[in-house]
Amino acid sequence: MDSQSRTLKMILIAGYAFLYIPLLVIVIFSFNEARLITSWTGFSLKWYRELFSDTVMLRATLTSFQIATIAATIAVILGTLAAVTLVRFPHFRGRTLFIGLAAAPLVMPDIITGLSLLLLFVGLHHLTGWPESRDAVTVTIAHTTLAISYVTAVVQARLVEFDRSLEEAALDLGASPLKVFFSITLPLIAPAIVTGWLFAFALSLDDVVIASFVAGPGATTLPMVIFSSLRFGISPEINALTTILILFLSLSMVIATIIMRKTQRPAS
Repeated sequence: MDSQSRTLKMILIAGYAFLYIPLLVIVIFSFNEARLITSWTGFSLKWYRELFSDTVMLRATLTSFQIATIAATIAVILGTLAAVTLVRFPHFRGRTLFIGLAAAPLVMPDIITGLSLLLLFVGLHHLTGWPESRDAVTVTIAHTTLAISYVTAVVQARLVEFDRSLEEAALDLGASPLKVFFSITLPLIAPAIVTGWLFAFALSLDDVVIASFVAGPGATTLPMVIFSSLRFGISPEINALTTILILFLSLSMVIATIIMRKTQRPAS
């Protein structure tokens, strides 16, 4: 048993090392004075200064964060409603079709999703005149469509394990269904909602394939800028930007964990 435990620990350590050592290397070389990442020539903050003077990169970063925030918020609202519908209403006409539509983006290749959304926007433009051009709105709609399925799956898994006796007790005491949902159900599934929001935010911030189809000249996202810059080699500015993003996302995860623990504490 001890040997098996040590083997599992070694596998776990190797797995985490495989995932996080490359991130650590990026952070370290973001402070490298040399432009090449193959050698260390000295500590410097020059690439951070270069980053904050790069208007193209900063504009793309701001655009990506705005799109990711809006898309994640809309996806959480619609995904939560979809999850509640699937769990609380097990029998309704068209349920099988609804489940298929909700799960389709999970298994659909991004290139097919991006192409289908592009054809949709082109068709809508010819029929109604909207959208006039592909911009941040079309990218937000595309990312929301992608993220809804993930949010639905996360919230649905939490609702399946949900103890409905609390809701039934509140209903017996005279509370309305709407009051029960906002006062009891929503706080108890809040950790899943927060997890779904973070998941949707990360998906939007990471996407490059779908955005390449539905984005226009005025809605260039950060992954698109990074991907296009790779043709000329990896710039140390990207290392600096990645370090800032890692710090931001790590702090966001810590804050989300604290919020979820505080939410779960009254229920324990």
